[in-house]
Amino acid sequence: MGLERLVIVRHGESVGNEAASAAELAGDEVIDLPYRDADTPLSDTGEAQARALGSALPAFGVDDGAAAWVSTYRRAAHTGRLALAASGVARVPRPDERLRDRELGVLDHLTSHGVAARYASETERRAHLGKFYYRPPGGESWADVALRLRSFLVDARSAPATTGVVFVHEAVVHLFRYVLEGWDEQRVLSAAIEAPVPNASVTILEADADPDRPWRAALVGDVTHLERHGVPATLHTGRRDVAPRQDEIDPGRPDDAEEEPRATAD
Repeated sequence: MGLERLVIVRHGESVGNEAASAAELAGDEVIDLPYRDADTPLSDTGEAQARALGSALPAFGVDDGAAAWVSTYRRAAHTGRLALAASGVARVPRPDERLRDRELGVLDHLTSHGVAARYASETERRAHLGKFYYRPPGGESWADVALRLRSFLVDARSAPATTGVVFVHEAVVHLFRYVLEGWDEQRVLSAAIEAPVPNASVTILEADADPDRPWRAALVGDVTHLERHGVPATLHTGRRDVAPRQDEIDPGRPDDAEEEPRATAD
């Protein structure tokens, strides 16, 4: 037995999502939140999203025999606990710090306006390195997160289950696809811009019968479970942690969707 299906869930809306989006729109430099990133809780809407998600988990193949993991960050771990409890699945999710959100280091708690005002030199460094390999001082690059996901998957693939579910963050959803579907740098960056991940959405990846071939997406960013329960679907995304290169910007969007605006990431 080995993992053949991975159900990837982005956490429900957090109070950090709400505050960061508001600060970005207001032109503030700093997002005023009392929490560190790891402790940021869900909003009331986020809790409702997590419970609505739970009702759909069995239809996605998540049952008592499935393996379950959560990011160690509060907003994702709480989403997992609420969703699994609402689903009736007798499974306690296992926390794994390798599933946490990308760390922004000195840029954490700053809007794009704050980064431009306080760390202008980082704009030039990021433009040179590109978004995928740029690492903020004290933080992580997308490549760093991909590396820890590869480590996680070595362990997850040996779990005594064919289906697994993970409750994670937007950048982590994209990077699971990067790793398992065999994407390159450009494709994952394009997906981050063109297909941002809604809160409490479900993406399902399935292994090919040939173990040497990449996994494939069976479902991407699904939120129909929210619609069925009359719970709002939310999409907090579009923040530049540092101004991107011009060739990374979709002119149809006001910002480059690397991660959402955040003091507390995604």
